[in-house]
Amino acid sequence: MTAPEVRRLRLWQDRVEQFGVRTNARVVAFNVLSQARPALAVVADSQTRTSRDVAKDPVALRTLVTGKVERDRVRHEGEDYADVAIPIGKEAVLLFQAPLADSLATVELVRQRLLLATVFALVFALVVGLTAAGMLANRLLRLETAAERIAGGDFEQPIVDRGNDEIGDLARTFDRMRVRLAQLDNARKEFVANASHELRTPLFSLGGFLELLADEDLDDETRQGFVTTMQEQVQRLTKLSTDLLDLSRVDAGQLTVSVEPFDLGETAQLLSSELAHLAASTGHALDVAVEGDVWCSADSGRVLQIGRALVSNAMIHTPAGTQVTIAARRRGARAQLSVEDDGPGIPSAQRDAVFDRFYRVDGGKASGSGLGLAIAREMAKLMGGDVTLASERHPTAFVLDLPALDSLADVAPDATAFSRENAERSVERVSRT
Repeated sequence: MTAPEVRRLRLWQDRVEQFGVRTNARVVAFNVLSQARPALAVVADSQTRTSRDVAKDPVALRTLVTGKVERDRVRHEGEDYADVAIPIGKEAVLLFQAPLADSLATVELVRQRLLLATVFALVFALVVGLTAAGMLANRLLRLETAAERIAGGDFEQPIVDRGNDEIGDLARTFDRMRVRLAQLDNARKEFVANASHELRTPLFSLGGFLELLADEDLDDETRQGFVTTMQEQVQRLTKLSTDLLDLSRVDAGQLTVSVEPFDLGETAQLLSSELAHLAASTGHALDVAVEGDVWCSADSGRVLQIGRALVSNAMIHTPAGTQVTIAARRRGARAQLSVEDDGPGIPSAQRDAVFDRFYRVDGGKASGSGLGLAIAREMAKLMGGDVTLASERHPTAFVLDLPALDSLADVAPDATAFSRENAERSVERVSRT
């Protein structure tokens, strides 16, 4: 071997060793023996062992044929390698070879760990899912049990669920429904009990007087007193039945009102003339105060019915000599009919309950059914108004508030007569219903 060839071999050997260190791979340099019949000869190897295993490397031979960089996975002596062959002009081929055992072992380890992690995650998700589903099922079961209990009429036990999710919201809604149903059930029971009591009292009274009237030894004056008392009891029954009928119509949404324009001042005057005999019999002073024209839009017959209930209520629950004033006034866009008295007033602790059904103020005269104010408020609401209890100027003042209208005097010359005819016609209609 000549000196240039020796230097060339040493040069290739130094280079492949440097490439091997840098790439951490085996580097082999081939000399091209023939391109017609692909043949290569190893001229340098970064490893000291024999190069017989790569003498006919398929990737290097393929690079010799194609003249391009080739890469592939090859197997030598039972082991896998990754080969990359690079052509160096037409005279040499450089082969980089790295064992895949460590990489494949790492991949296998990663695969096994991923598989294990997947199995663990599935098991954990299954356990958590079953636990959560069980907890949700138990909560829903408690709600179902509570709903069945409420459907059976048991409203005592509260529905408790401290969750902040949709089921918790549903439980709290159920509990509000339970409280509301309990209130309605109590109201129903009280209604039945009070209605039974209010019906039974005059019926027993009538029965007793009928037995007494059967006694032929009664003188005419006593008999006439019994008849008068019986007439009062019949009137009481008639009033109670009318109130109950109106109340049932209100609850069923069947109470009708006919909205029409009329003068509330005329209604106040009509109430005064109609109830003057009641004021005289109870020893009350009845007065009327009207502030100008007070036109409103409502059912004049129902307004008369409400006013009659308010005035009667004032005379029944105040002592003789009390001043009762029926006032009609306008306040902005509202028309007001108020019944004011100078009686002892209603205790502050009971003011919020006076509009409840069958409620009567403690210490007051036990008269009436306790439905008048409740029905009056419901009728007022149907006409877009309300009945409230005020005490700015008097111990007791019930105010019927209604939508006001501008005066009709300019557009209807006979407006006053129209208002009076309307009121009388509405009274007849209310009486028939």
